[in-house]
Amino acid sequence: MPTACIQLVGSKISLESEHLVIAIPASDDGSPRETRRDIPLRDLDRMVMGEGVSATTPALMEMLRRHIPISFIDGRGRFLGSFQPATPDHGAARLRQYQRTLDPAFTQLIATKIIVAKIYNQRRLIQRVAANRKADDLPVPDLLQTTLDALDRAMSAAGHATDLDSLRGYEGIAAARYFAAWAALLPDAFPFERRSTRPPLNPVNAVISFASTLIYSETHAFLHSHGLDPALGLLHTTENGRWSLALDLMEPFRPVLAEALTLDLFSHRMLNASHFEPMNGGIYLTKDGRSKLILQYEKRMERQFLSEAAGHRTTLRQQLENQTVQFKSALDQPAAFEPFLMN
Repeated sequence: MPTACIQLVGSKISLESEHLVIAIPASDDGSPRETRRDIPLRDLDRMVMGEGVSATTPALMEMLRRHIPISFIDGRGRFLGSFQPATPDHGAARLRQYQRTLDPAFTQLIATKIIVAKIYNQRRLIQRVAANRKADDLPVPDLLQTTLDALDRAMSAAGHATDLDSLRGYEGIAAARYFAAWAALLPDAFPFERRSTRPPLNPVNAVISFASTLIYSETHAFLHSHGLDPALGLLHTTENGRWSLALDLMEPFRPVLAEALTLDLFSHRMLNASHFEPMNGGIYLTKDGRSKLILQYEKRMERQFLSEAAGHRTTLRQQLENQTVQFKSALDQPAAFEPFLMN
């Protein structure tokens, strides 16, 4: 169990020897007052807790002692913050990171590689879904081929961008063409017109946003564990209130994780209208909807595959951490940074 996500309001986490004990309150179906689940700490890599969940101090301290990061999300699936194991031995690396972040040449090089990889992965997702549809004798929207050509042009232009504003412009052009084609692959019952985040205005945006929150919290945890400052952004400017470097490094993973997962959840009818609810002017996943998404997210993150770029078997979670490791190495050797590319 690499990740445990405890979100049922009233659940309590305590420590017994080498196990976390989860006391789950009664449900509407009349189950016992406290259903108990045991999680061996040796099997746990990270914890995600909803705001209605409580944990004892010994349980929290033992997770930190074992280098298990703890992320907190609210009822709408927004990342609130985290408890992270102490990393006192990375002062030199952070000093180097501060210096590099202020270096325009370094910032442009790394940001360019990130956006080129993101557009490449957007193109590969559209290409793979189209190929799968052809293999299954399903209709393939006419705009897919023109989209692939447009993404090729945007990727080439981004690779030659001379400043961050131009790079962001090419990213925006690619996103507009990509999401138009991506939306055509969704079932008619779940239309998608545009990306909306705060709040998400329809079920599709709700799923993308929650999946992105999971990626964001994991990227933040990996950066912290490797001694980097997650707040110092390159493409996403450094500002208060967000982990800008986490947003940067997760960009190539959005198509293969958040957006590919969203397509699967709707196309295979794993989510339906009952899994969403209106709240505060937006549309959000219900508790059951979040549970279904998290289950499929974990399966995707832990599924092994042969990476053509890496040349060995790996998982998306390992590649997400490797992105952090590569960035840290790039502080001394910028040209060696290679963002994740989809097979």
